[in-house]
Amino acid sequence: MSNDAAYIDRFLEMMAAESGASQNTLSAYRSDLEQASSIAKGALSAIDQSGLQDIAATWSDLKNNSVARKSSSLRRFLGFLVEEGFREDDPSDALPRPGGQRSLPKILSHEEIARLFATIEAGLESVKVRAKDVRLAALVELLYGSGLRASELVSLPRKSVMADRPFLIIKGKGGKERLVPISDRARHAVKKWADHVEPDEKYLFPSRTGHLSRIRLFQIIKDLASKASVNPTKISPHVLRHAFATHLLEGGADLRALQTLLGHSDISTTQIYTHVDSARLVELVNNRHPLGRDHLSR
Repeated sequence: MSNDAAYIDRFLEMMAAESGASQNTLSAYRSDLEQASSIAKGALSAIDQSGLQDIAATWSDLKNNSVARKSSSLRRFLGFLVEEGFREDDPSDALPRPGGQRSLPKILSHEEIARLFATIEAGLESVKVRAKDVRLAALVELLYGSGLRASELVSLPRKSVMADRPFLIIKGKGGKERLVPISDRARHAVKKWADHVEPDEKYLFPSRTGHLSRIRLFQIIKDLASKASVNPTKISPHVLRHAFATHLLEGGADLRALQTLLGHSDISTTQIYTHVDSARLVELVNNRHPLGRDHLSR
């Protein structure tokens, strides 16, 4: 259990900030995860499919809704570990799905993204631009424009974005590095924000105790959503990362390229985003296929 305690605490911290989970919900998650950790042979954070099947076998006498809740707790926890780079693979397909399907990531429409950026622009065009408005522009440009994880974004070194370098070198867990392209507008936004950061600061987004916390980042993004008339319950730094992925895929990005951009070690983790193409493909068949057009003309 001791090996998992810190990860469980981080996960619950994220759930409280991102989803606004109630204390009862957080207590239920903690109970499910601590119980699973006590059953697991070794750390729950390093468990494989066989280990998950062993845990699920202990649920045989439970009702379907209890099994579904425990499975959901473990899925979300393992998904969090992958998303944050604490492990490379997600073995949660081994868990039972009583009456349910694999959950899909929340997504934002292009129109909702446009409202977020319009709100940001309004702050930058005010008579007296505030430093926090400049910081907000840099944060959102990097989240939506480069698909960074929340933990990667808040801990970016001050000198990570160079004027003459169209990419970031992101160091994930285990020392793994990946190149992440950064757009011209994102570099411009970061440069404007960097002018507000002391040259000797270690981090691009500093705070009194080190760098901007993930909790504070969640709060900043939800505040932006409220001002932009976007439902705050459906947005978070992770959702902006999901929007980056889904909108790239809609635009024709290759799944393998998307895997590299997101830093997923396992292509199956990236494949969850293919759901966004389903509606577009149905529309394509209906509007472009000769039989589809013929049917409509009758």
